[in-house]
Amino acid sequence: MEELKRRLTKEIQQDFNVKILESLSWNLPVHTIEIAYQTVKRTQMDILMKMMLLAFQTEEIADAEELSDILLVEQLFINDLIDKMSRTGVLDTKGNSFVLTEAGNEQLDSGIFAHEPEDGTKEALYSPCHETFLTGNLEACSSVEGQETYRYHKEYADWTVKSLAKTDAITALQSLEVESSEGNTQIVISKIVSATNVQTDAVLCLEFRLYNKAEDVLYARVWNTLLGHWDKTLEAQINEQERKEWRESYLSEFSPRPPLS
Repeated sequence: MEELKRRLTKEIQQDFNVKILESLSWNLPVHTIEIAYQTVKRTQMDILMKMMLLAFQTEEIADAEELSDILLVEQLFINDLIDKMSRTGVLDTKGNSFVLTEAGNEQLDSGIFAHEPEDGTKEALYSPCHETFLTGNLEACSSVEGQETYRYHKEYADWTVKSLAKTDAITALQSLEVESSEGNTQIVISKIVSATNVQTDAVLCLEFRLYNKAEDVLYARVWNTLLGHWDKTLEAQINEQERKEWRESYLSEFSPRPPLS
């Protein structure tokens, strides 16, 4: 930590107008959330599937044998595709005939077939103080035992894993490269099944309280070791709460002296 602190101090002091008033360190609570989800693989429809769907759309077809005779295709292939399209909700039956569902019509129009969903799980890091997921490696970030916890963390104490927005979970999974696109194949997240709070870890943050004499401005800079950069969210929280107090407690030594008589 000391080496990191020296490096950051040197960076700050490159601006000769800036004076470090005080520096301190504390732990930011970060939760490991296990997200269970489903993905769907989307691929370009092959010719046989399109022909079958068009036939079901325009003709009353009762079984695979009948369609096999119409398309002059081996019945084994027809059976396989009917089973696949029934499982994925593309085909249904009405009376004695196969019919396209709403999803089936949409997929035929687009030429894209959505395969059966696949289950998966990933762990992502959530910070209630940021109200969002963070990207980083807990094993690689600095950690010091005995540090105080971030002084404003209690303002977010009402957070629960159940309050997580599904859109935030999807964004976190996207940052973990769950989705992909290659050639005519695309894998997309189709459903968030659940989110479970696995554990809470402490992430070290270094706080510098600064005064820019040229601009007469007090402000905080906070280095988040999980992110590996300055944390604007935490800086904004601290600045909003404390800058007025700092002006009273720190700036007496910088106040201009009265002129000599």
